[in-house]
Order: sequence, then C-alpha cells, then structure tokens
Amino acid sequence: MAIQKVLPFRTSSYAAQVFLSGTNRLTTRDGYNGVPADYYIPVEQYAASHYILDDINNALSQGWINQTEYDETVAYIV
Repeated sequence: MAIQKVLPFRTSSYAAQVFLSGTNRLTTRDGYNGVPADYYIPVEQYAASHYILDDINNALSQGWINQTEYDETVAYIV
C-alpha cells in the first residue's frame, strides 16, 4: 500500500469524527472502517494537542476509542 500524503484538513476531520462525535474509529471495529492507517498517529497527536482531556476521556467512556488508543493519545499531551 502506498503511503498517502497526510492532509491537515483530513486529520482534523478524522479526529473530530473519532474523539468528538463517535462517528468513526481509529481502527476498523464497531461497523466503522476506521481512519486510513497513515492518519492513525496524526489523528491521535491532533486530539492530544487540540482537545481537552475531558473530550478524550469521554471518547474512552463512550467506547469510541479503546484503552490502548487512549493511552497512546494522552502520551502525546505535553
């Protein structure tokens, strides 16, 4: 699979879908396709730097992200 160019507008869109509205997942599960593999880390990094911890905690409690994805995301918070 060819590496895609990661586009900022898609990164922010995917992050909102996963962390704020629950209309997508980071990986394929729950009937969602998940974000493209090249966006997995950028989406976590975006969420860590643009969303408050309450948003990330809510995504975990709603089941939109799993514990591993949560741990990876909060590790990017500085």
